[in-house]
Amino acid sequence: MGEIASSERKLPLLLPSSQEGPQSSPQLLRAAAADVAGQPSRLEAWAVCALAFPPAGALDLLLALPAVAPQGIACGDSLRYLAEAAKLGVELAARGRLLPGLSRRDEGWTAIWQPVTDNPADAKRLRTLARAMPPLVRSELACSYEGNPAEAIVGDLVGAIVDTVARSALAGGRRRAARNAAEAWFAALMADDPLVDADARELAALAEELADWRRVGLAAAEHGTFRTCFRLVPPVAEEESDAPWRVEILMQAKDDPSVLVTAEDVWAANGSGLTVLTRRLADPQERLLGGLGHALRLWPELEPALREPAPTGVELTAEAAYRFLREAVPALEQAGFAVQAPPWWSKRLSVKLHVRPLDEAKESSGLLGLDGLCAFEWRLALGDATLSLAELRELAALKLPLVQARGQWVALRPEDVEAALAFFEQRQQEGVAPVDELLRVGLGLDGAEHGLPVAGIEAEGWLKELLSTDGDRRLEEMGTPAALQGELRPYQQRGLAWLSFLSSLGLGACLADDMGLGKTVQLLALLLAERERLNGNRRSLGPTLLICPMSVVGNWERETERFAPTLRAHVHHGRDRLGGGEFSEAARRSDLVITTYALATRDRETLDTVQWERVALDEAQNIKTRDAKQTRAIRGLEARHRVALTGTPVENRLSELYSIMDFLNPGLLGPAARFNVRFATPIERYRDEAAAAQLKRATGPFILRRLKTDKNIISDLPDKIEMKVPCNLTREQATLYQAVVDEMLEAVAVADGIERRGIVLAAMMKLKQVCNHPAQLLKDRSQLAGRSGKLARLEEILEEAFAEGDKALLFTQFAELGHMLKGHLQERLGREVLFLHGGMPRSARDEMVARFQGDGGPPVFVLSLKAGGTGLNLTAANHVIHFDRWWNPAVEDQATDRAFRIGQRRNVQVRKLICVGTLEERIDRMIEEKKDLAERIVGTGEAWLTELDTAQLRDLVELSRDAVAED
Repeated sequence: MGEIASSERKLPLLLPSSQEGPQSSPQLLRAAAADVAGQPSRLEAWAVCALAFPPAGALDLLLALPAVAPQGIACGDSLRYLAEAAKLGVELAARGRLLPGLSRRDEGWTAIWQPVTDNPADAKRLRTLARAMPPLVRSELACSYEGNPAEAIVGDLVGAIVDTVARSALAGGRRRAARNAAEAWFAALMADDPLVDADARELAALAEELADWRRVGLAAAEHGTFRTCFRLVPPVAEEESDAPWRVEILMQAKDDPSVLVTAEDVWAANGSGLTVLTRRLADPQERLLGGLGHALRLWPELEPALREPAPTGVELTAEAAYRFLREAVPALEQAGFAVQAPPWWSKRLSVKLHVRPLDEAKESSGLLGLDGLCAFEWRLALGDATLSLAELRELAALKLPLVQARGQWVALRPEDVEAALAFFEQRQQEGVAPVDELLRVGLGLDGAEHGLPVAGIEAEGWLKELLSTDGDRRLEEMGTPAALQGELRPYQQRGLAWLSFLSSLGLGACLADDMGLGKTVQLLALLLAERERLNGNRRSLGPTLLICPMSVVGNWERETERFAPTLRAHVHHGRDRLGGGEFSEAARRSDLVITTYALATRDRETLDTVQWERVALDEAQNIKTRDAKQTRAIRGLEARHRVALTGTPVENRLSELYSIMDFLNPGLLGPAARFNVRFATPIERYRDEAAAAQLKRATGPFILRRLKTDKNIISDLPDKIEMKVPCNLTREQATLYQAVVDEMLEAVAVADGIERRGIVLAAMMKLKQVCNHPAQLLKDRSQLAGRSGKLARLEEILEEAFAEGDKALLFTQFAELGHMLKGHLQERLGREVLFLHGGMPRSARDEMVARFQGDGGPPVFVLSLKAGGTGLNLTAANHVIHFDRWWNPAVEDQATDRAFRIGQRRNVQVRKLICVGTLEERIDRMIEEKKDLAERIVGTGEAWLTELDTAQLRDLVELSRDAVAED
């Protein structure tokens, strides 16, 4: 920040004082002897050295105020407060919420820009600022104001800011000699010097006129529950093209736009006013006239109506109606008037892509895909009407801005017509092209600027079914395959039909059903259905390669044997796995080959020896990093079909969704760099709703997602009851917590870049450990009892569950803590406790799952979140406890769904333990605030913590007074 001019002066202030002098500022974090409790305190006047700034310099200083003060400098509450007031003033000026005025002061008449705060939100902010005013701000001025000094002071303060901003924006013009008071006043509004050099009597008369104008113009907005409203009514469509348009005059309730009073009713009202649906409209005629007078300045074509004794509206030509919509409506709405424009006014000329596949889908052919050819035709869309290029030229030749097309009124903006004509000059209007090229253009994925918005794709045949947005699309019904041991639920039958439909087109599909809805059985049913259609002739079908996490290999093997025993399955895993020709021969004899993500990379050459019918990925988020070696190896596998199964297609960033889609349908979303610019950055950084909606349209045809909480999907699943369980720190925990905070803040103050991010992440991990238990941070193998608020609450929860005969899952992200909890809980509760972590052999984890699920098995299962968060069926538990938080709702929900899934017969109680007054409580609150976007497209990770500045970090990790349990 550059140097800002200032001058020194003595400022008389009323300050809290004792016999020793004025008390210290609280922001200095030190107390003089006079500040100690018990010393008498009273307000006394003191002359304080101060710096005086000109208005523009003061504004620059306040807006440049850093979030964190430089070392050795403390920013007081009063300075922060002034900065907030300055921001409000700047916002009001930027939104045009200001009016010119003339004021009499000691130095003479001055031209001023006054804020307009009739908007309820602005008025509320002013009241909030008045209530929050630090005593120091009014210590000099309070005696100069009557009534409520705080509101008067903040009003003058915001007014000064608005005046400064307005003058800065208008500065630069040469001040000419004025011929009268009005010209002198107008010139002073744009000059640095606000004094108006003109006759005092003329200025007094002008000030009175300005006050009347402001009072009449804002009367309805400031005092009434109604405001003036204008409604444009077009001619009946059957009437002649030169039939008049009409703008009707009404009054509209501010709190309910549907409540309207016609001008006829206003003029017919007697002196007692009107009552409309319990709303009182006093002096309706005076208020309507006042509103119309103010509107006349913004829309001069209203003048003919005001010549009438009781105006109810004004008739316009088509050209005048167009000017009203384009020029007057924005000005009237900005000034606080209500305007009801026809719904078609907001619809612009656009282009649609009409596509017809040249080949219809054939069952299981897989020959179409994104390389198939489609006939296409570009068409023009205006509102709900579709126009040909010839029709557009005919309408444009009428030289009318508002025309009838196919029996509808539409706005034909000249710039849109020019863009449409240029669009068709630059490209072929119809022809033949590959499906993927047309999809990228029609869905707005090609990154090109077309001059006109692309309204979407109108498709025929199988492509229409693919792009349909009506739920599960109109698919051919498929029942449960005869060889499946069990009955598919209705939503699973629709999922099977959808998978079969996309397979028939050679398109990749992402089955993203919620955890526990049976993605496994739907894929197995697809394999069985394909073989039934071939009447047992399997030679024409190659094997499916299923790649999954190591932890669920056994689960896939068991589920295949249980639901699809006729499928020949081969597990490629373990030290004795086959290789070379032996593997190729075993795979060709199999219907399903099961392997892991690690082996898909390590044994890539072996897997490449087989021509796969399909490559299917379970827990497909494992290829979320597109450029990782594992992802590249899997993406390179040759197969006729591709399927991804995942309950969380996006865990942390949109690049994960891109990676999965690039595996399923390579090239559909375009290059990764363009995807980041067009979607990832706008959505993740700026929460761009339009980009999010466009991405959802583009990926929607290839993703099928159903939620367990949707009763239309599954009605017999019990409820999931989620609870946040507050826990207090012990004094030992609080001491350790504060020590970690102090150490981190001291370190980040002198670090930057990668070093700073590393310090922050390390400190966050330590704070999590402190919140769990001191022994986890100290690693001293000390006893656990009585030292952690979380552990004490956990013991209470488990005792209550055991008393009801229930079982519980306990998740932690720390394997070492899992070991500690297993030993402590076994000793404390006298029951066996199981513990699953990533280093557990497959046979051991399968045995533990079976024991826990069986009758009489151990009642507590401690699981490392990474090892036990996916793929396991643990419905014997109806309690889920998250001992520490992963800070990613998607990961936590995956873990919870080990118990909340098909087969669960009891309500599942989910408890998330949170230490109050710590970063756990604050991050939980931040996650909840952002969850709306996370649930639509974007997940929530932890890396964002490293981007917080030091002040934000301090606010996040600061230990609150209520964090420690009282003795």
